[in-house]
Amino acid sequence: MDALYNEVCQECSRLITNRYSTSFSMGIKAFDRRFHMPIYAVYGFVRFADEIVDTYQGVHKDVLLERFRADLDHALEERISLNPVLHAFQAVVHTYKIEKELIDAFLNSMEMDLFHSRYKDSLYKEYIYGSAEVVGLMCLRIFVEGDEAQFDRLKETACKLGSAFQKVNFLRDMKSDFDERGRVYFPGVDFTRFSSDDKRAIEADIKADFDAAYVGILQLPKGVRLGVYLAYVYYLKLFQKICGATPIRVKEERIRVPNSRKVLLLLSSTLRHRLNML
Repeated sequence: MDALYNEVCQECSRLITNRYSTSFSMGIKAFDRRFHMPIYAVYGFVRFADEIVDTYQGVHKDVLLERFRADLDHALEERISLNPVLHAFQAVVHTYKIEKELIDAFLNSMEMDLFHSRYKDSLYKEYIYGSAEVVGLMCLRIFVEGDEAQFDRLKETACKLGSAFQKVNFLRDMKSDFDERGRVYFPGVDFTRFSSDDKRAIEADIKADFDAAYVGILQLPKGVRLGVYLAYVYYLKLFQKICGATPIRVKEERIRVPNSRKVLLLLSSTLRHRLNML
């Protein structure tokens, strides 16, 4: 019965990933099979925590998030939860020895969104670390399967990849973040006066993250390299589209990569991987 319950909880996390993110779903499917469920579990956990602070309206979000945090603590201590997302995640945390510090940093960043709508430089860096970089580190813990030397060698570039993804999301979602939640994440940026200079400075910062992350992707274990590269290529294509857009368009439109283009990226990336041309 334990095995059946574990399987059901894992399937819930897979469903969440597939329904919420086409790009990450494609990347995960490119991993060796043994990595699928652990990464689905991480995605399900971070997705649901993010839903609490971004989606639900007319409820006490701080109470919901605190309850979610307490339920997670019980799940980690007791190694079981009747919340299938938390049950699947706690199993991954114990199996791959994911540090509690990473989990706490993530939840702290989620909590920031309840109380901050503008982020100065130090708070912005703290938010990026907790909301994105630690997720990259959680995934890296899974990818290296206990190899501490490999983890230490790749952790900086894993953080850079998570940072690049998050900052691209901030640019893509500038309109909804401001219109629906009153948020502007980039330090010193006034949404109502978002300029070409603002945009170029942000893009230069993101490009540096992408460049640093690419070096680490090439050193990942073979069983996950293609999947991470796929996510990298998708976000890089999205970033390039945003770079080609005017500040006004970024403010008024959620720029995206069509699913048909994602399929082409999948095919071309797979071919490059097989030919050792990454």
